[in-house]
This record gives sequence, structure tokens and C-alpha cells, in this order.
Amino acid sequence: MLTVAEASERILAEINPLGIETVPVRQALGRVLAEDVSATVTMPPWSNSSMDGYAVRSADITPAMSGEPVKLRVVATIAAGEFAPRALKRGEAMRIMTGAPVPEGADSVIRKEDTDGGQSKVEVRDARDVWKNIRPAGEDFQRGDLLAKRGAPIKAALIGVLASTGISEVKTFKRPRVAIISSGDELVDLDDFDEVEQGRRIISTNSYTLDALTRLAGGVPVDLGIAADTKASLRRKIEGAADADLILTSAGVSVGDLDHTRDVFESLGGKMKFWKVGMRPGAPLAFGMLNDVPWLGLSGNPVSAMVSFELFVRPALRKLQGHTALFRRTVTVTVEEEVKIAARLTHFLRAIVTRNQDGTLMARLTGLQSSGMLTSMVKANALLIVPETSPRVAKGSQLKALMLDQSLDETSAFSL
Repeated sequence: MLTVAEASERILAEINPLGIETVPVRQALGRVLAEDVSATVTMPPWSNSSMDGYAVRSADITPAMSGEPVKLRVVATIAAGEFAPRALKRGEAMRIMTGAPVPEGADSVIRKEDTDGGQSKVEVRDARDVWKNIRPAGEDFQRGDLLAKRGAPIKAALIGVLASTGISEVKTFKRPRVAIISSGDELVDLDDFDEVEQGRRIISTNSYTLDALTRLAGGVPVDLGIAADTKASLRRKIEGAADADLILTSAGVSVGDLDHTRDVFESLGGKMKFWKVGMRPGAPLAFGMLNDVPWLGLSGNPVSAMVSFELFVRPALRKLQGHTALFRRTVTVTVEEEVKIAARLTHFLRAIVTRNQDGTLMARLTGLQSSGMLTSMVKANALLIVPETSPRVAKGSQLKALMLDQSLDETSAFSL
């Protein structure tokens, strides 16, 4: 039986980034750059004011440095998008707005509140802004500068940078199409919820959670529906995933009489790489390749499927998209209660991580850890990692936790 690390390593060794496509920059958010991007212009293209005020020569406001007001002639007003009509001369000032080009000859912008706000003449009452409030040309970047490297995730700020250098389209790695197949005669879709109300069936929750997790990981889910507990039904579903970049099934990978997924996979020419991982929940994990398309077979238990997705499927999807940072962050936490595990397996327990005022991260379990309790995943913002060598963890001990979202950061108080 493989360890979690060994299983992850074997999966990722078979995964390569997908092909490249060109997309409009407005549609590139969340994608990964497939090429280096260099600046085609200098930004800002001219020295500009960082606030509303008066462009002046520092030599003209020397008396104000010792508290003596200075009066200057106002010879022009420069709005953002406009340029000064001429260079600034001795004894002159020009009203200037934030972002407007600084006139030649000026080396300081005095903020409006340090003056009397004059229109034809202005009195400078404070020289604290001498040689300040001017953003030099090329402060952000210069033509030819490398702005982002191949493999960089495209975030909101990078979208703005790309646009500022005139890039309307960008080469990115393709988003993986993920074929999702659930199996089980007891399962129905929401369209047949009346059977749930009548107590005959249950909803195929994995169809919905795996779809959502795939979207969050940047993939494109393709729901192939629910397979019956027959080899023929499973075969039809898997054959329908021929154009997918990754095949994801839930249930049918254990050793029950109706667990046919592995047999069907191999009958279609699939090459099984491994089955079973030393973890809980999610030990029945299968991985193989079908015509160069990776397949991951997850447990049918809702929590097991989600935990396995976070540990194995999400990193695979990120690698397919060209990401280099594949895994979620782990943090060191102090457990608020005694934690016990029954089996000598690495456990991933649903937990709530909070931050104390002193910055210490604390973790408590969400409650019962049954792999069928999907509501426990709603409560959790982390998976507490309990090594197989630690069957009993005392209260106050430290463990690692895999963070599932950013809620810990979002709820922290902002401070300077």
C-alpha cells in the first residue's frame, strides 16, 4: 500500500501540461501563461504627479522650508491627460492634477492643502513636499522589461499589466476537460428527487461536489451522469470520456461484488498504475492511464471523494494547466482536544483552524468524522493531518493542517 506522498508522486509523474491556446486578456483570469511576456512600452510614459497640487521648482520655495510663505504666479493648469503648454520658469507654478504629466523644470509637487489654493497666484505655506510627489517615467516598468514568465498564474493585477502594455490576447495553457462519472444503483440526480422523498434513492452528491471542486481548480467539468452497478453501464460511461483530459470516477473501486470500475477500465485497455493508499478517509484510490488520459477512481463516500480530490486530483489539474505551485499550503497548528485514530493509517480529519490574538493557530475537529457526513466538510476550513505513527495526540500538541480555503485570512482583523 502506497503512502500519500508516494501516490501523489506517481500520479504527477504521468501528468504533463496541456496544449497552448490564445485567449482574450479579459478571459485569461485564472489561467497560466504559456509564454514570457515583455513590456512593449514604458510605464508611466512620462513623469507625473501623485496628487493634486502645484508643480514648482524647489529653488523657488526655499523660504517655505523655514516657515516663510512663498508666493508664485500660476501660469497654467494641467489636467490628467493634458500636457503643460511650456516649461516652468523661475517664480512660477502650475496647478496639476493626479496623474498629469509634470512640466519640464518642475521637481516638486506641493499638495493643495499646503497652499491657499490660489488661481492666478498661489501662496505656498509648507515645503514638506519639496522634491516629492512626482512619479518618474518608467517607475513601474520600461520597454523590454520582463513582466511575467511562462508558468505564472494570471491574477487580476497581471491582467492590468498586460493591458497596460497593449496585450489584448495572451497565450495560455488549456483548461482540462474533466469527465465525471458517479456509479451506484442507489443514486439519482436532482431531476428524480421524488425518489429521495419516497425513501427509495439518494442524491448523487459526488456528481455535484466533484463538479464544483473541478471548477474551483480551473478545470472544465463534463458530467457523464450516473452509471448503474453493471459492467456494461460503466463501459458506456467511460467510453463517453474519450475526449477528456482527465477521467474522474467515484465509487466502484473497492472489493465489493458490484465494484466493477477497475475491471472495466482494464478491459478497455487501461493501464492500472496503483490501487489503495495508506490513508483515511479515501484509502480505495485507483490511478491509471487510458489511451494517455489519466484516470482517478475515488471512493464513493462523499467525504472520502472530496479529501482524495484535494490531495490528488487538484494537484493533477493544476499541473495540466501549467501551474508550478501544485499543492495547498500546510500550517502548524495546536490541537484544542485529544485526537485518537484507530487504524495505522495517515488520517485527514476535518477541522476548524482559528488564530489566537498572539498569532497561534489552533485546531479543533468539526465533530464526528464519518466519511458519509458531508456537512462536516461544510464546517471545515482545513484537514488535520494525523500521522500513522501517532495513534493518540494529546491536547496542546502540534500537528500539520492542510488549509482548504482562505477563510482564516479573510476573517483576521486588519492592522497596520
